[in-house]
Amino acid sequence: MQLGGSFMNGRSTNIGDSKKLLGEEVFRHIGAQIVDGTLRPGQRIRDTEVAEELHVSRTPVREALQRLERLGLVTMYPSRYTEVTEVTPTVVEQTLEFAGYQAGAAARMSLPRMTDEQRAHAAGLVDELLTSGEDDSRISNSRWAVFSYLSCHSGNAQHRALIEDASIALFRNLGDWRVPEEDRERMRRIYAEFRAAVLRADGDEAERLVREMHYV
Repeated sequence: MQLGGSFMNGRSTNIGDSKKLLGEEVFRHIGAQIVDGTLRPGQRIRDTEVAEELHVSRTPVREALQRLERLGLVTMYPSRYTEVTEVTPTVVEQTLEFAGYQAGAAARMSLPRMTDEQRAHAAGLVDELLTSGEDDSRISNSRWAVFSYLSCHSGNAQHRALIEDASIALFRNLGDWRVPEEDRERMRRIYAEFRAAVLRADGDEAERLVREMHYV
């Protein structure tokens, strides 16, 4: 996932588009700092300080903070400050459930629409899961690579937009989540079955297996 965002890569734009892009950049910048721990749970964010740091007005900063609040990453206290939220066990449980349903939907929509070559590429990404061993960081990155690829090939713009925004919350809330030690062998079997479902374009079975991966 590209947390930092990017500008228009040379495309012409108007003033209204520029304002939207600026707000997106601020949103990604603050979100990335929450994900990487620069902004810690309980830490206060003041829009004036962020505006000065990024050399922007307070408006895009406040808009970015409002978006982050909707995602549950911050709590805004009007006329005072904004505070980074805690990642509680309930937050992790709810995020895992959300990720399971959304990743399942991505698999269900994408596999029948992908070419054989694209499905082979997706299976190669699943291979990374199967060879990640006990490396939790590699497993987490490999899972995201698989489901990000499937989401990008879902053929559904609304789904892609939802996942793009929610990806910051997914990364933050599930950053420390790990497959329980006693369940790792079963999970590897699920990965193998999922890989086979990807190659035969079985969206229904792939969706079921993805939900099992996320315990939903």
